[in-house]
Amino acid sequence: MLMQKLAILADAAKYDVSCSSSGSERKNQPGGVGNAYTAGICHTWTDDGRCVSLLKTLFSNECVYDCAYCVNRRSNDRPRATFTPQELADLTIHFYRRNYIEGLFLSSCVLKTPDDTMTELIRAVTILRKDYRFGGYIHAKAIPGASRELIEPLGRLVDRMSVNIELPTEESLSMLAPQKTKKSILAPMSFISGRIEERASEKRAQEKRLAVAAPAFVPAGQTTQMIIGATPETDFNILRLSEALYGRFSLKRVYYSAYLPVNEERNLPAIVTPPPLLREHRLYQADWLLRYYGFTSGEILDESLPSLDDALDPKTAWALRNMQFFPVDVNSAPYERILRVPGIGVRSAKRIVTARRARRLRHEDLKSLGVVMKRATHFLTCDGRAEGMLFSLEKLRRFLSGRPSVQQLTLPFDPV
Repeated sequence: MLMQKLAILADAAKYDVSCSSSGSERKNQPGGVGNAYTAGICHTWTDDGRCVSLLKTLFSNECVYDCAYCVNRRSNDRPRATFTPQELADLTIHFYRRNYIEGLFLSSCVLKTPDDTMTELIRAVTILRKDYRFGGYIHAKAIPGASRELIEPLGRLVDRMSVNIELPTEESLSMLAPQKTKKSILAPMSFISGRIEERASEKRAQEKRLAVAAPAFVPAGQTTQMIIGATPETDFNILRLSEALYGRFSLKRVYYSAYLPVNEERNLPAIVTPPPLLREHRLYQADWLLRYYGFTSGEILDESLPSLDDALDPKTAWALRNMQFFPVDVNSAPYERILRVPGIGVRSAKRIVTARRARRLRHEDLKSLGVVMKRATHFLTCDGRAEGMLFSLEKLRRFLSGRPSVQQLTLPFDPV
């Protein structure tokens, strides 16, 4: 019976992608089991490329909401199941002790009310943390519309939380998920962000006074997820929203999920439409430019250019539109300018800055530092010496164009 529930609820959770490496340092206690390490735990890949596993499941797929895009919507005729808190805790610790998993990713549909659902999640995680003394990584979803009095205790028990924004605009929510509102999503997101910042301030003060640390609150931060392709928003709309979410709530990451046509609904794209996986991939690349490369959404796209290029990654597309900034000399340019050269990622830019302190760099040195020379050579010089092919701008664009393979769409990447 329990495994039948797991089969139903694990399958129901597969459309939620908003989990990644933990960044958490929750330590085990004497007599307990499991640790969560800074290296990270996720259901696919850590930042250093390791593939690890979470038990990724819903607490329940019985839902009072009828969101048009969701496979678990109330009006769908599909098998339904709900764990008890004890069942979920037992299952998690059973799998963990047998080395099947390294942590838990827990979400749920809305049972009765958001607060009722949150209460059940808290009970399950409390059994894991208190009764089983489980110290492994736990990522839990905060239910939109839940009260802060319930978000607070859950946040003290888990490593990461997320509140899925789902759709980019309030108009789209109203059309496809009328029981959800912008306020019901942003309010818990704002509370989590505020408590994380308060906890960071408390920790800094305690370190100065050498006082006993207060309990942690969501030490690995929060994330969110957007569905891409179910509504008419442009890539520019989406990136501008992501930029605002990063700035306002200090999110660790925004996840983009290509819309999969699981329901027939007049307000949704035709069910024969293929998932926009390439668009999802380009948005992830652009998102990295926002988070790690110092770009703004207005530099990547604008009202006159609202969509990302299918044939070029966003960084190369920007460079070709802004050739006045190139070439960049790797022996003298500041780190921030080197970082904008196509073919140079964060790690290779740091290596360049470190290596040039010891010697003058030549073109033949750059490949060993991780630079993708096929792209970079057209945008840089070494002490004024260029080796790029003398293409016209249009020929250079054609030379650098190309769609990523299916494998590239599914693997982690450093968008150089």
